[in-house]
Amino acid sequence: MSSTPTTVPGRPRWLVPVLIVVVSLTVGAGLLARELYRLPADVTVPPVTVPSTTSLAPAEQPGSPTVELTPGAAAHPAHEPVRQLLQTYFDAINGRSYERWKTTVTADRIQAQPRREWLVDYRSTRDGSIIVRRIETRPDQRLQVLVGFTSTQDPEDAPLALPVGCIRWNLTLPLQRENGQLRIAAVPAGTIPHREAC
Repeated sequence: MSSTPTTVPGRPRWLVPVLIVVVSLTVGAGLLARELYRLPADVTVPPVTVPSTTSLAPAEQPGSPTVELTPGAAAHPAHEPVRQLLQTYFDAINGRSYERWKTTVTADRIQAQPRREWLVDYRSTRDGSIIVRRIETRPDQRLQVLVGFTSTQDPEDAPLALPVGCIRWNLTLPLQRENGQLRIAAVPAGTIPHREAC
């Protein structure tokens, strides 16, 4: 009778060590990714409340005029200057203050929209439920800000393609430094913001 050990057919001996290596690499990669994407200990993310536009009654639209941040946007190093810039921008529109609006945009935008035209464009507009969803730094160090908000206006002052009294907007605003100050630049030509009736 032979005493040589029998092997189970179809089960290579190298399978178990390979599985151990693969599982170890997967766990290691997960731990490394967690460390890379963890916020530094000295970074504090402010409390964030995301406004809800769907639960507001028509009479309560457009909602709060305060600019809020998602947790992802609040984690960006420039979140506070961006929030302050957008707060001034929307306050200027809601307050019909062209002079204040001019402090938030680039010279090109001011030139493209003189005072008389601006006052006509925003004569009945009220913006609210403003949420900064994402802030991204581009390779040229400019910022792109994805912002959502609700506007109410007389339907005749609404965009021609959507002549309604309440619109929910989602658009990407390009930001750049001009004379050392962060400003909202013109949206590239041909860009169509996402918008829908409330």
